[in-house]
Amino acid sequence: MAVKTLQDLISEGVAGRHILVRSDFNVPLNEAGEITDAGRITASLPTIKALSEAGAKVILMAHLGRPKGQVNPKFSLAPVATALTDALGQYVALAGDVVGEDAHERANGLTDGDVLLLENVRFDPRETSKDEAERGAFADQLVALAADNGAFVSDGFGVVHRAQASVYDVAQRLPHYAGGLVQKEIDVLKKVAEAPERPYVVVLGGAKVSDKLGVIQALAQKADKVIIGGGMCYTFLAAQGINVQQSLLQEEQIDKCKELLEEFGSKLVLPVDLVAAASFAADADNKIVPLTDIPEGWMSLDVGPETVKKYAEVLATAKTVFWNGPMGVFEFAAFANGTRGVAEAIINATKAGAFSVVGGGDSAAAVRQLGLDEAGFSHISTGGGASLEYLEGKTLPGVAVLES
Repeated sequence: MAVKTLQDLISEGVAGRHILVRSDFNVPLNEAGEITDAGRITASLPTIKALSEAGAKVILMAHLGRPKGQVNPKFSLAPVATALTDALGQYVALAGDVVGEDAHERANGLTDGDVLLLENVRFDPRETSKDEAERGAFADQLVALAADNGAFVSDGFGVVHRAQASVYDVAQRLPHYAGGLVQKEIDVLKKVAEAPERPYVVVLGGAKVSDKLGVIQALAQKADKVIIGGGMCYTFLAAQGINVQQSLLQEEQIDKCKELLEEFGSKLVLPVDLVAAASFAADADNKIVPLTDIPEGWMSLDVGPETVKKYAEVLATAKTVFWNGPMGVFEFAAFANGTRGVAEAIINATKAGAFSVVGGGDSAAAVRQLGLDEAGFSHISTGGGASLEYLEGKTLPGVAVLES
């Protein structure tokens, strides 16, 4: 069965109807509680605007951080409500709870075109419960906010790989539709997963190799080259007998990395030099070193310039590029050059005709933080884990439920 879309819903008519929308507003905040990267909010606006302008009573559901089922002001969606108010040019009220009295009063008081944001759905432990009955009970309370003629729009791509109440169980209880953001993400990733133009190059970074082993295994079978950087590259280097000193290392994964190198050695592209640092700090003493020359007691926090050149040469041949994960600690200026260099190489490949996808998460944050041109990439995903799992070939519960 084909997934019904936002346009299908609007064509059916939404004026006067309560429409529950699962968005992804899991944005980074600084110590002062200010949003440091509003990318996910910006990406959600077209769907919200389309529903509001068509006369829907829009009720937004989302989470922020990991409050572990407890009400925690640190994870309140208040900054998101303010950002949405500014971006939409209309007041977006924040309910004082998720499915309590205030949420119901505000939902009942909505007029056509109004937008209401519920408080963090993860303040309720049932949102992420493994118990289907508990999630179902919470979903029933969320659905009750939509009254008798409601509908559900899934527009939080960053959470569709989770079978959670506001993503999965609500969709089972209401007429359900894919929002514009989710629809676009799936269309783009399907192109990469099913029919990539070759050469197809995957760039993987990030901290832990254990988080990406399945991805490397799956994508090495599909891609022509897999470039590996970030914290996870040190376990691969250790598997080659290199002493990575105090660099991030998962010793229990060394044998698995050896297996991957034996199986896919010709496809895996690893660093040839590194930026070593005396400590994990923005102002740490640092120097560029060959792989075998990390000073004793030091650590590597980025790939070196020769590595960037090597990676850029591979990327220059690509017709399809998928990138997930920074090459180093890009948050520190001294260790951002690897990520910047690889991103610029992907932009150059895109200008030369490649189809490039930035796979959400830290990669998308890096693009914005480093001041790179977002238009230089074919697509910047809003879902890191979801995009990786889709490319791995896993079933995404929040997408599968829309097909039922």
